[in-house]
Amino acid sequence: MALGSLGIRLLPVSSPPNSSEISLPFTSRRAIVFAPTALMASLLAFPVPSFAALPQLQDEVPQEEDRIVGLFQETSPSVVYIKNLEIAKKPQNPSEEAMLIEDDENAKVKGTGSGFIWDKFGHIVTNYHVVSALATDNSGLQRCKVNLVDVKGNGISRDAKIVGFDPEYDLAVLKVELEGHELKPIVFGTSRSLRVGQSCYAIGNPFGYEKTLTAGVISGLGREIPSPNGRAIRGAIQTDAAISAGNSGGPLVDLYGHVIGVNTATFTRKGTGMSSGVNFAIPIDTVVRTVPYLIVYGTPYSERF
Repeated sequence: MALGSLGIRLLPVSSPPNSSEISLPFTSRRAIVFAPTALMASLLAFPVPSFAALPQLQDEVPQEEDRIVGLFQETSPSVVYIKNLEIAKKPQNPSEEAMLIEDDENAKVKGTGSGFIWDKFGHIVTNYHVVSALATDNSGLQRCKVNLVDVKGNGISRDAKIVGFDPEYDLAVLKVELEGHELKPIVFGTSRSLRVGQSCYAIGNPFGYEKTLTAGVISGLGREIPSPNGRAIRGAIQTDAAISAGNSGGPLVDLYGHVIGVNTATFTRKGTGMSSGVNFAIPIDTVVRTVPYLIVYGTPYSERF
């Protein structure tokens, strides 16, 4: 592809001047002798650069890096990896089901996504579109497997059951049974006081690469994006923090590691499959209002009346 078609223009290269066109201001021997003196005087007229501020700048960079590293270390144990599986046949008993899920030949991975631990009881929040195959399964062949860690850092893999879902807000709640393990729920922030330009970070599992951190800023607020059922999700957060396939359902967090949104969608250039850096998250205030109803009733508040 030509650079011009991308709107990129190379700077013109200037030609070196012709030596016959150069006029020297000094031709006498005296002028040549005094030239170094004049040059030295001109150099002394400029202030000598000070490096006193350099150590301070070097100290500030590691401090900022340490903050982001600490943010990831504190928040990532609350992020889970979700795999959608389709087993080869309907199991006859629990032991056969466990064997079918563990056997790669009998269980095909149909998709992956992210989620985060809602509470210590094993509830996990993710996007509805991540687990829609399980939510609408009539064959009995769809399963959902979750990889996560407990507070001691032990890796755990469990079959998850769907508790409730709300396609209108693209939200779903899973539950895993983890007797003997203590989980670390994510820390909630608020989306009410967000400002454009504020730093934010997405944690998830893009393309299956678990616990990936991407950084960006809040690019816009109050956006409108489509939900899985065709209605509009209003008030979405726009960010340039990279959100790719597999990030869906993971948390968008602020500089303190507090979740401010659920990563949901990315704007893709038609025909390329590449993100344009325009990504969206459901605001956490909407999530906090919706999820308790899904845990208790399995359906959103609006569908119970």
